[in-house]
Amino acid sequence: MNRTPRVNLLWVVIALFAMVGFWPAHAADDPFAPAHVITGTVHNSGFPEGHDTYNGMGTASDGKIYYVLSTYTHDTSARMFSFDPATKKIDPLGDITEACGEKGKNSVVQGKSHVTFVESNGKLYFSTHAGFYSIVDGMEKMGIPPAGWTPYPGGHLLAYDMKAKTFEDFGIPVPADGILTMQMDTKRGRIYGISWPKGVFFRYDLAKKEIKTFGQISEEGENGTGAKYRTLCRSITVNPNDGAAYFTTGDGAILRYDYDKESIAPVAGDDLKKDYFGLYDPTSPGHMGYNWRQTFWYAPEKMIYGVHGNSGYLFRFDPAIERVEVLQRITSEPSQRSGMFDQFSYGYLGFTLGPDGNTVYYLTGGPIYENGKRVAGKSDTAMGEVKGRENIHLITYDIPTKQYRDRGAIFFENGDRPINVNSIAVAKDGTIGFLAHMTENRATRTDLVTLKPVGK
Repeated sequence: MNRTPRVNLLWVVIALFAMVGFWPAHAADDPFAPAHVITGTVHNSGFPEGHDTYNGMGTASDGKIYYVLSTYTHDTSARMFSFDPATKKIDPLGDITEACGEKGKNSVVQGKSHVTFVESNGKLYFSTHAGFYSIVDGMEKMGIPPAGWTPYPGGHLLAYDMKAKTFEDFGIPVPADGILTMQMDTKRGRIYGISWPKGVFFRYDLAKKEIKTFGQISEEGENGTGAKYRTLCRSITVNPNDGAAYFTTGDGAILRYDYDKESIAPVAGDDLKKDYFGLYDPTSPGHMGYNWRQTFWYAPEKMIYGVHGNSGYLFRFDPAIERVEVLQRITSEPSQRSGMFDQFSYGYLGFTLGPDGNTVYYLTGGPIYENGKRVAGKSDTAMGEVKGRENIHLITYDIPTKQYRDRGAIFFENGDRPINVNSIAVAKDGTIGFLAHMTENRATRTDLVTLKPVGK
């Protein structure tokens, strides 16, 4: 009997699995595995010093994805790059410390950008942050410089001109503090930010070239200890209609910066201290408390959409009536079925509105099972970090139809998992980019990973 056709069919099936990136081996011992696996394409930006990055990305009207690869030493600066989904070309754009005018000064370098980029009038606006730390009582504190080096000078506000390919420096809003959080009101030409570790809120007026600070907004921020400690908010959202800027505290207050009065006060109508989000001691490090994790403005409803990091609940906040509405949990399907929190202690920053203006993209965790048992991580931590191994899932949520979809777990072509993913950018053509820790040829680095457009 001729069995050739049956053999050929087998190889066809294997080839199809490879093409779609689904390999049953990934899920063989995982009873909570999703139906699909997504293959992520690893890119090499030529910067082996790249270290774990938080936010540090953005997309632009030219169709490219822009990103900064962070560093963690006192003397190696972060670098900025662009990726063109059409040509798959990566362009190195510059040394961030040099862009700040500090190259060769022997001060602790600019090691990070910790914010999402904002485009306005052909420029990308972003800010810089420290990447060099000292660990004190299990927590990250500003790094103590070695002999011959001066302390970190403070984070800068920067703009990158996409046509001229040049940087513009607007200075240091809070000396000796990095810039943890930033957002821009493009209509009124104002940048807002929160510094780290003290937690000072500031604004910068582009037309007046004027910085104004408003003091510490959450006790002593991450510089405090005991009752004065508070994890700081990582996301500011601007209401483009009235110029108000919103952010939160670990105690659950939603703070509003009033554009006309230049003042900050909690909104009176509601807060984020919700039973669904969990029970937290805001004076304890290692979690975001009742802060929102990541947010954006959704123009059709004139509302802020956000995710609470530790619980993974999607919510929306209506500034007109000052009300929070909890919508649904958008953690991965395996996480929902297992009932367990995911492995990143603060929750995930990879949460954004896609180019169609209606689809939410979210990169979140999922449990790993081996021999029928969940792979456990550390039970506690005083830092924002991955507590153990996990799968990273791509979630989409269509706002008008309220349709949630777990698109699957992401694996590299060699079968490895992306590690420490806390960023996302979705280009005009739907290409999804994020920054992840990876190992190739026995060397580890953080670099760009892209996923093909997923469609509806």
